[in-house]
Amino acid sequence: QAQLVESGGGLVQAGGSLRLSCAASGLTIRNYAMGWFRQAPGKEREFVSAISWSGDFTYYADSVKGRFTISRVNAKNTVYLQMNSLKPEDTAVYSCAAGDSREIRTGRGDYWGQGTQVTVSS
Repeated sequence: QAQLVESGGGLVQAGGSLRLSCAASGLTIRNYAMGWFRQAPGKEREFVSAISWSGDFTYYADSVKGRFTISRVNAKNTVYLQMNSLKPEDTAVYSCAAGDSREIRTGRGDYWGQGTQVTVSS
């Protein structure tokens, strides 16, 4: 059974950093592009970042560009999201997804994790 499990969320002060991990089991992530999404209370899920299967191409939402970095270690079947200079508006549940490289940037993934809460205090 394919599964994505996120970890690394928590409570951090504005300006701080967190590193999220997304570990896959039951699927080989090197066959997929991977993405991170977030959903704040009362808001729709939004795209945060994506990375191609090889790691050669990365994509970011304008709101996180220059602050967040996506990476992957296919040998560990894991994707990461390094989040620096966090702001209160980054508060959300962050989820990872696996899918087609074109579709994942539009929010369409084949597999989804349950998410991890990130809370940034001011």
